[in-house]
Amino acid sequence: MARKRFKLSGADPAYLARERESLKRVHRKTVLFNEKEMHAIDEYCHRFKIDSHSALIRKSVMETVLRALEENHPTLF
Repeated sequence: MARKRFKLSGADPAYLARERESLKRVHRKTVLFNEKEMHAIDEYCHRFKIDSHSALIRKSVMETVLRALEENHPTLF
């Protein structure tokens, strides 16, 4: 006897549109670096073939923030 195949329906387009909209970056923050810091960032990006400085900085900041939140989450006891 043949196995029944389950037909998977695609995700709801309205849901996907809301999800895509929620991931848009709309809040701007500005950071200033001195010459030594900028040289270090440029060197890092060149050495590891990173094209986007903003992606590198965003990823680094978010990893630090999320790690700190994870380590300091509230406990019940």
